[in-house]
Amino acid sequence: MMRSLWTAASGMKAMQFNVDTISNNLANVSTTAFKKERAEFEDLLYVTMQKASSTGTTQKPVNLQVGHGVVARASVKDFSGGNLQQTDSKLDMAVEGDGFFSIRGADGKTYYTRDGSFKVAMTDNGKMLTNSKGYPVLDRDGNEIYFDGDMANVEIQATGEITSKDPDTGVSVPSGQYIGLYQFNNPEGLEATGGNLYRSNPATGEPLADSESANPSTIRTSFLESSNVQVVEEMVKLITAQRAYELNSKAITTSDEMLQTANNIRR
Repeated sequence: MMRSLWTAASGMKAMQFNVDTISNNLANVSTTAFKKERAEFEDLLYVTMQKASSTGTTQKPVNLQVGHGVVARASVKDFSGGNLQQTDSKLDMAVEGDGFFSIRGADGKTYYTRDGSFKVAMTDNGKMLTNSKGYPVLDRDGNEIYFDGDMANVEIQATGEITSKDPDTGVSVPSGQYIGLYQFNNPEGLEATGGNLYRSNPATGEPLADSESANPSTIRTSFLESSNVQVVEEMVKLITAQRAYELNSKAITTSDEMLQTANNIRR
């Protein structure tokens, strides 16, 4: 009976983690380009009291085993695209495809994001393209992006090329810079660091230039990608997790009552 106490307790801990994950999804339902997560679980060690056997005088076609509960093993990001919402800013960009923008963080390291709500920061070197926190947005070569002249003439092409429209002729003049987009062989391995940023690691593999991939992405200006969280779906998951938590709690109560009954036999 003590085994049932610990098994049910592991179920409660797992469901608490599940509720934490669902709550984070719901909290970020309005966060630009947020990607929902799902919790994944594994059953724990099994005790085999009798093994299945097909030899000897006694035939036993099945095992006699009992498990020790469940544990959370992973939280997996769903990188499916969210809906695109139109805005009034030409510096708002949404990625159609699997690409990520590259950002240089405060620590000098490169991070990746799907949040294209970019701004222009006035620096000693000129007008620099940044994210909302002021971190520089990088081009294909890993360099910061600066704008010359009137921002009203700046245009971002679907390929990420930065051009400037000549006010006299109306012709778009290339600047030679492209918004940096990258893809990963295993995007689910990206480590979320907060601030809509992700960090690559050995599990993701090296970032691949989006332009060199078999399915290159495109950039939609004056659009932002919304969260891919489905509120109704998350609410159903939340109710299911709550009921599972209650059932595991009931199992602990039942085990405790059985122990109490066993202890009262000697009286």
